[in-house]
Amino acid sequence: MKAQANGIEIEYEDYGETNAPPVLLIMGLGAQLTLWPMPMVDQLVERGYRVIRYDNRDVGLSTKLDEQPAPAITAIVAALMMGTKPDVPYLLNDMAADAVGLLDALGIAKAHIMGASMGGMIAQMVAANYPDRVLSLTSIMSTTGNPSLPPATAEAMAVLTTRPDGADEDAIVAHGIKVERTIGSPGYPTEEAVLRERVLRDFRRMYYPPGFARQMAAIVASGDRREALKGITAPTMVIHGADDPLVPLAGGRDTAETIPGAKIVEIAGMGHNLPEVLIPQVLDAFEEVAKQAAPAA
Repeated sequence: MKAQANGIEIEYEDYGETNAPPVLLIMGLGAQLTLWPMPMVDQLVERGYRVIRYDNRDVGLSTKLDEQPAPAITAIVAALMMGTKPDVPYLLNDMAADAVGLLDALGIAKAHIMGASMGGMIAQMVAANYPDRVLSLTSIMSTTGNPSLPPATAEAMAVLTTRPDGADEDAIVAHGIKVERTIGSPGYPTEEAVLRERVLRDFRRMYYPPGFARQMAAIVASGDRREALKGITAPTMVIHGADDPLVPLAGGRDTAETIPGAKIVEIAGMGHNLPEVLIPQVLDAFEEVAKQAAPAA
């Protein structure tokens, strides 16, 4: 399904009863809505929620900003160091406005906002910029933009920022498997056949590398967001893998320390993905703050 929101077209899927408390799922860098595991969606519906997952701008089946080339990350960093505004197509704040625009299009006044990785950053900015639209915030394997935090491991950054030339299916699938093996959960490895099927599914649904570059630019250019996060008033849960090589655990801890009253759940053996076996634990943590939320008007 598609919705017109914030001046773009957003592809989304909607599950559960329309009068149930809504949960908006926001996925991460270069990732399509399909990366939210269907068992997670199904379990949320079973727990009594309406679940909306969607493709961010520049990924999947949502609007692509082809007319706006991605700037060099080095130029963005240089501008930030000089205290000037980087020239980028959009920021995380714009992607947060997309999320709220989708809620508007669906007639949803308030929702539980859950985001993973970059999606966690977007979810944080929804809670910071649109407090009256947020029932609760759940930030998974994400961070604050604090420049003093430890970076990703060299291996994780290398596998994320390099990809095969062209669009050969076998090469892309092999690389996708390598990404998962590098940044995924060491305590909960995914079976090879399952992983191959997932990567192939997403490749055939949409393969669009330029969007990844523009989204990466949005993250870098948005910089340190801690001042905005200090103003978040929604009940907040931070969930982070203790073995995340892409966004180290320090990022989750900094998020929890920055957002007033936030709670954190640290999961041993979890890396930068959502293993099916951990979904009940993730959803239990989500419900801990969801049940604190004032009901939607």
